[in-house]
Amino acid sequence: MSRVRLRSWTLRRRVAALFVVAGILLAGIGALAAVTAVDSNDHLDVILEKTGPMRVAGQELYSAYLDQETGVRGYALSRSPENLQPYEQGLTAERDLIARIEGLNAAGGSAAITTSIAVVRERSAQWRGSVAEPVISRGGAATIGTAQFDALRTAVDQLQADILDLRNEAAVAARRTGSTLVALEITAAVIVILVGGVLLLLLNRLVARPVTELAAQVRQVAGGDYERPIASAGSPELQSLATDVDGMRRQIVRELALVREARAEVQSANERLEAQAEELTRSNRDLEQFAYVASHDLQEPLRKVASFCQLLKRRYGSQLDERADQYIGFAVDGAERMQRLINDLLAFSRIGRLTSGFKPVELDEVLSEVKSQLEVRAGQEATITWDGLPVVEGEEPLLTTLFVNLIGNSLKFRRPEVPPVVRVTAERETDHWKINVRDNGIGIEREFADKVFVIFQRLHPRDAYEGTGIGLAIVKKIVEYHGGRIWLDLDVEQGASIWFTIPAPPDDETIPPHDETIPPHDETIPAPADAGTIPAPAEDDTIPAGTGTSPV
Repeated sequence: MSRVRLRSWTLRRRVAALFVVAGILLAGIGALAAVTAVDSNDHLDVILEKTGPMRVAGQELYSAYLDQETGVRGYALSRSPENLQPYEQGLTAERDLIARIEGLNAAGGSAAITTSIAVVRERSAQWRGSVAEPVISRGGAATIGTAQFDALRTAVDQLQADILDLRNEAAVAARRTGSTLVALEITAAVIVILVGGVLLLLLNRLVARPVTELAAQVRQVAGGDYERPIASAGSPELQSLATDVDGMRRQIVRELALVREARAEVQSANERLEAQAEELTRSNRDLEQFAYVASHDLQEPLRKVASFCQLLKRRYGSQLDERADQYIGFAVDGAERMQRLINDLLAFSRIGRLTSGFKPVELDEVLSEVKSQLEVRAGQEATITWDGLPVVEGEEPLLTTLFVNLIGNSLKFRRPEVPPVVRVTAERETDHWKINVRDNGIGIEREFADKVFVIFQRLHPRDAYEGTGIGLAIVKKIVEYHGGRIWLDLDVEQGASIWFTIPAPPDDETIPPHDETIPPHDETIPAPADAGTIPAPAEDDTIPAGTGTSPV
């Protein structure tokens, strides 16, 4: 494999190849270690489970032959059958012990042991045939020779020697397999150390050192040397990262050039904004002057027109006919309506312009003030209730004007046959309060929902309901000035229902429910009696902002 091709290998591929090679070597060592361990277990099994019991059985076999020889000698001397018991017990033990030794030597045993067992049987049979059986059959008169028993004893000793040889061979083989296992473990440890060393070398050469160099280049660029190219000689992954970082550097250089170009435009735009702000300031001063003129100078001629028309009627009333009196009434009524319209326009223009700052306002206290202002208009038959109203951040005079207009509309646009019922409720939704003003009046048709909050939008003739058509426009402006929104609930079947929101102050705590009514009794909004309702006007006679008094 060429060196150029090897350099194109990614770090992941190199580490994977290193681990594959190490895994193959360790797997081979593991397999060899498994085979060696099996051999070692076999040798240990020979030592512990075969040769040990066979040596014990060989010693007991020797003792069994001695018991036989002792029993025969005792019977030969005493001629007592009781002295043959050791002989008979020795015969039984001989058969069992030889069978045990053969059984232990059967699976993978030693051929020498098998031969020695055969020799022991042969010598045992010779001794019994030439010595023991003649003595027993002749009643103890025969001569007991020792040559045959010595030969039998020699055969047993040879059997024990063969068993010991098998044990020694197994012990040597076990030590040899143990040494092999140790060598395999050392080889595996060496392979692991080599793999770790190669891995550290790869990480240092392809990751650690290139990353340090790349970080140094990035710090130089971050220090202001935006023209310095960024490159890396590490792994292909780091080279790709360096290419991406250098692309980001080039993009930053291009964007800085655009920023420098835009800075001059921003400065020019700021100068234009400052000029416009100065112009707006001058315009506001002119608007203040206009408001002063509207509230004083423009109303003075209207008061004079109304006053002199009334003086004209009183002084020359007997000399004028009915038509002249009607004309004078029209002039007085027009002047008074113009005064109301000017006052409403001033109230509308002052919202958000003449401000005392937001403060915590308890809406329960605001509703108590509104109730007091509207008590004459409401009469004894009206019912106004509220409960659970919160504390909000706002201007109390403006909020008072808001509720005076909304509740005043509900009282004005009542149904003739039903006493007016108005209820104010509030509910919390995430970061704002939703407040509802609901009545059982004539209601507002669905097609007029978008027009009721527009200034000067009247839905009824002037002779049917008084007003200038600006009340709900003032309500909307007050709500938006406080950061909320207002809308008409179109799902109610009876009366009008208006919702508006006010942002909840931080760490808000709801005021405990409170209920007050004008009369000593409470009435709920009755169920709808008919489907047809008359559209309510967009406003009621309004209070100029900041006064907190009821309209005349």
